[in-house]
Amino acid sequence: MSDFLATMVESATSSAADGWFCSKSAAGDMTTRPWSEVHEEARRCAHALQSAGVRNGSAVALLIGAPREVAVVAQAVWLCGASVTMLHQPTPRTDLRRYAAETIGVLAMIGAEVVVVGEPFATLADSFGNAAPGGGIRALTVDRLCANTTGLNVDPDTVPESAYAVLQLTSGSTSKPKAVRISHRSLMENMRAMVDRSEFGPDDVMVSWLPVFHDMGMIGFLTVPMTFGFKLVKVTPADFLATPLLWMQLISDYEASVTAAPNFAYSLVARALDKAGPLDLHRLRIAMNGAEPIDPRAVKAFVDAGARHGVDPAAVLPAYGMAEASLAVSFSKPGIGARTDVVDAHALGERRQAVPATEQTERTATFVMLGEPLDGIEVSVRDDEGHSLGEREVGVLHIRGTAITDSYLTTGGPQSTKDADGWLDTGDEGYLVARQIVVCGRRKDLIILAGRNIYPTDVERIAEDADGVRAGNTVAVRWGDNQLREAFAIGVESREAGDLEAERRIVHDVTTMVVERLSARPAVVVVLPIGALPKTPSGKIQRLIAHSVIRAALEKRRGAGGDRGAS
Repeated sequence: MSDFLATMVESATSSAADGWFCSKSAAGDMTTRPWSEVHEEARRCAHALQSAGVRNGSAVALLIGAPREVAVVAQAVWLCGASVTMLHQPTPRTDLRRYAAETIGVLAMIGAEVVVVGEPFATLADSFGNAAPGGGIRALTVDRLCANTTGLNVDPDTVPESAYAVLQLTSGSTSKPKAVRISHRSLMENMRAMVDRSEFGPDDVMVSWLPVFHDMGMIGFLTVPMTFGFKLVKVTPADFLATPLLWMQLISDYEASVTAAPNFAYSLVARALDKAGPLDLHRLRIAMNGAEPIDPRAVKAFVDAGARHGVDPAAVLPAYGMAEASLAVSFSKPGIGARTDVVDAHALGERRQAVPATEQTERTATFVMLGEPLDGIEVSVRDDEGHSLGEREVGVLHIRGTAITDSYLTTGGPQSTKDADGWLDTGDEGYLVARQIVVCGRRKDLIILAGRNIYPTDVERIAEDADGVRAGNTVAVRWGDNQLREAFAIGVESREAGDLEAERRIVHDVTTMVVERLSARPAVVVVLPIGALPKTPSGKIQRLIAHSVIRAALEKRRGAGGDRGAS
């Protein structure tokens, strides 16, 4: 029996249930519905899905923008015993013909027979049905499903714990599809651990603008409240980006206590809070920060700007997670705020040891501590040969537990994620301090200069300090084809891109600051226009693509006779 489904149904149908879901209606106003009402609509949609051939073990893909519709349809899919895959959503700049063709590849990989399409993507419904080989994919609209008047009789006993609840696409999945297969058991294990660590209760109100096609937005801030009956206010990333202060306004208006976002969003909203009129944010007890490297300066900016609105510094809650863990690996404890570990940068880079800095330390590196592993998750730090390392020794983080996925789904079929002992290699470098996880960076992104390890985030944070550089929009990547002597390049976004003198000044300042603070000289520094750096749905810079962007920009300027890049 699926404990996940049983808990969701019980939360929605219990006479004591008082949870609700608030989101924008089709008319654009905020509308609140009890979860019981969402459940009844989901039962009707589930009946329509069954009539379309969806059964236990089926895979159903969703391309829906409105959170109110995602909640209903996703729950309907689960009530049928099928798995949910949230498709990556096209943007106004997307080539829709190419997008549809690539998405057909994703649908084929997951074995989807049905894709449910809602606004603002309803016009793509015919594209999927027509482009599918043999016409094997059926595209249904949300309106059609919701027009059904008969509810499905739900029996969680018919869905095994081993059944897949979510096939979570990884970043870049439209061109090279890969999905994390998350079972009902793994999902529920992780959600319960998150709820317990966060000390969630019936009085909590959650606010989110996170995308439903990303695990933090779909699982953490839709599936968790829908399963346990918590109160949720949810808008879209487009709503947030159009008006960043809306996020804080909703927290104030609904007296919210829990929210979450990637690091860049806290930096962005801090600037809005500086200019905002009075808001009431004193009930906010958890402001989770995760999904990308956490910059202590962004945390401080948010706390400082929010102070006059009632933000408690202790509300900041750093987290570490990944789709392979269903969502979360570790949370800090509520009420302690963001704690940092300041270490000797020389020992870190050359001896791979996180030695605490002293007053005599010449160069330091600062990392945010990401809390202890959630209940049911083990963490081990290992060297290149697979040997376990001790506290403050830097290596690759490995995780193990019931919440950890067993496999990916790829175009070549299932691919195991674990070694013989059940450990999953996260690909993240880091260390442990008193059981708390510290992440230094991605192993594949590491820059090695003369045997010294340099993490791109250290370079990027320095580059952000240069006048004219857009905060949160810098990238450092490996550079050059010389295998004996590795180099690195820096790309920075600026509103002054295109101004020759301004670009020269920015290149000079970035280069000088990196040399002075890291004792490492970039081979190239390129100034890029706003929006040039590619990002994942969660806001992380896509370094592999960014490398090509930097190279193209450099070649273009050299071809035009420019000299606006260090080399």
